[in-house]
Amino acid sequence: MKNATDMLRDEHRAILKMLDATEEVARRIKKDIAVEPQLLSGLLEFFRVFADRCHHGKEEDCLFPLLEKKGLPHDGGPIGVMLHEHGEGRELIRSMGEASEAFTSGRQDGCLRWADAALSYAALLRAHIAKENDVLFVMADRLLSGPEQAGLLEAFEKVEINKLGAGTHERLHELMGKLHAEIFPHR
Repeated sequence: MKNATDMLRDEHRAILKMLDATEEVARRIKKDIAVEPQLLSGLLEFFRVFADRCHHGKEEDCLFPLLEKKGLPHDGGPIGVMLHEHGEGRELIRSMGEASEAFTSGRQDGCLRWADAALSYAALLRAHIAKENDVLFVMADRLLSGPEQAGLLEAFEKVEINKLGAGTHERLHELMGKLHAEIFPHR
């Protein structure tokens, strides 16, 4: 049976798949290959909603507070680092959003600004995910009992419903599949 940290690792795999797609789109932009504005906005929506509101929401609302209760320090420890990086990611998503809006309104510089912010975001998230998978989640697996992991899974479901609404998680997985197929049609 999967536990809460397994679910978060599964979500990391989905996020990494979309980071691959994002880096490919950024490479195309840098090579001056035309991309459709809706591709940028679709990737942005995935990261805003799935990576940030859903995934980071589960960590911030459920996992991190429980780990603090179990004695893992907030300041000067891995939780503080993760929260700081969540904030950095949100700033890069904001920059991607502004650039996407500029591109959609006809400003070509928006496309290049999106690519720069997207590549920075991808690098940040790849390092962040490695830290969570290899350090924080390993610590969590040692600290949390089976019933605590089960309680986290229930709490994660509530986060999805309360922060995203019913059916949003499934819609985002469909969006992920559509975007990935559009960016990598031969995979």
